[in-house]
Amino acid sequence: MQTQVIVIGGGQAGLAMGYHLARRGIEFVILDAAPRVGDAWRGRWDSLRLFTPARYSGLPGMTFPGDPDRYPGKDDVADYLEVYAAHFDLPVRAGQRVRAVRPGRGGWTAETVDGQYDAAQVVVATGPFQRPAVPALGSELPSGVVQIHSASYQNPARLPASDVLVVGAGNSGVQIAEELSQTHRVHLAVGERMPRLPQRVLGRSLFWWLEKTGVMDVSVDSRLGRRMSRTDTLIGKSPRMLRGVELHGRAVEVRGDTVLMADGAGVNPASVVWATGFRTDFGWIEAPVLGPHGLPVHRRGVTAAPGLYFLGLSWLHTRGSALIGWVGRDAEHLAATIEAQAPEPIPGAVERATA
Repeated sequence: MQTQVIVIGGGQAGLAMGYHLARRGIEFVILDAAPRVGDAWRGRWDSLRLFTPARYSGLPGMTFPGDPDRYPGKDDVADYLEVYAAHFDLPVRAGQRVRAVRPGRGGWTAETVDGQYDAAQVVVATGPFQRPAVPALGSELPSGVVQIHSASYQNPARLPASDVLVVGAGNSGVQIAEELSQTHRVHLAVGERMPRLPQRVLGRSLFWWLEKTGVMDVSVDSRLGRRMSRTDTLIGKSPRMLRGVELHGRAVEVRGDTVLMADGAGVNPASVVWATGFRTDFGWIEAPVLGPHGLPVHRRGVTAAPGLYFLGLSWLHTRGSALIGWVGRDAEHLAATIEAQAPEPIPGAVERATA
């Protein structure tokens, strides 16, 4: 298939990109590996809720439904994305996992499981969370210990009714540990302590204050932005605020069926939840746009390879670049860049996207 722009990834970043491309009348296709729009959210744990309220969780052109002060669940987000794609008639091709992107006819070629797509320009909108990261420590645990990554965790009923060790005290680890504490004896391994911000301040959402004070507009190119981007932040509860959860230092060693912690404690878990984040996986991009650690080298998503862009990465430009309510800003910037780089006028605007 020949088109003007290929968008890889049909999550919130890819859909926001599609909205702004359609408004400019640019011909494009969105390729997504999942069989259904929103499946990346449907697969997360049952009780997951956004830390942004609904009023700050909408994509461009469509507000998030319901009470604007509620915190949507993961299925709410998945359904919203599916409705969004249908409402704006975005050309999402599901079940099209992209195996390679390389220079090709007319610009770029994206190779999928079913064939190839050619376009002058490509936007990689697969997000910052690709391959679950599990420490080498996991390979040393006895085979009888149930191990899952937070990306596969669903609910407490899926784990043995005994001691569980949650490794990692970021936003996911804290939320999962709190839920498990209702039914299990929970140990939480806390590595690096992170600064914490409450979800609400003086009766208003934290993000209302961040917007009003201009924090959400701080660029990663600024001195403050560079400093902020180096540290993750807990939103809501900190580990010390959890009841019924035993806190430990970092998990450092396995001896037999015991996990030794940096604070000298030993834990004998029946199960381990690795809330240890993700690794990026852009090895399928056959272009010199990755740095020494496999991360894209870009300026607000624009790479040195003409016609190749990234969208939806953490701190692509600001704190909100990877958040559903703010990713549209970067998408609009890239759409304008793509329009300016188009080799010829592009006919056929999608009128529905301007409604």
